[in-house]
Parts: sequence; structure tokens; C-alpha cells
Amino acid sequence: MNKYLIALMGAVLLAFAGITTAAEDHTMLTLQHTSAAVDSGKALDAAGVVAHASEALKHAQAVSSNPHMATAITHLNAAIEHGNMGHAAVAATHAQEALNHVKMAGR
Repeated sequence: MNKYLIALMGAVLLAFAGITTAAEDHTMLTLQHTSAAVDSGKALDAAGVVAHASEALKHAQAVSSNPHMATAITHLNAAIEHGNMGHAAVAATHAQEALNHVKMAGR
């Protein structure tokens, strides 16, 4: 009986460790792509902002329960919207705001 309980507890701990690692991976990937979106915006590459912000958005949505990540999602959507209109500088501003919130979410 004790062996089964220990095995069950081990399985539960491994499951929770996997969830935490997945969340950390999504946060890290959101950070990387958002940073690349900012760099693209600074280079006035609106298409680059859209591409990187779109990838960042996918990962941010996976960890959207964090209030800072939710705010980052709002700014990522705005960066994509403005990037699609060719407004690279405005898109970069939103990407930078998103990046600030992603960093706060990762703390």
C-alpha cells in the first residue's frame, strides 16, 4: 500500500513540475519574440513586428492568467494591428510596453 501511495505522490509531483516548466517555457518564448518585435520596430520593419508579435502572442495566451501577461497580450495585439497598417514606430511602442509587462510577469 505504501509503495502505491509513494508512486502516486511521485507522479503528481512530476505532473506539477511539467506544468511549471511549460509555463516557464511559454514565458521565455514570449519574452524572446517580444524582444525581437521591439528590435524590428526600432528598425522600422513593420512586417517583422507583426511576425514576432504574433509568435509572442501565441505563447502569451498560454500563460494569460498572469495579470501582467494579460496586459502584454493587449499591447501585442495593438503592435500587430499597427504593424499591419505599416506603423512600425507605433507598433514598436506597443511591443516595448508588452515587453515591460512580460518581464514583470516572469518575476
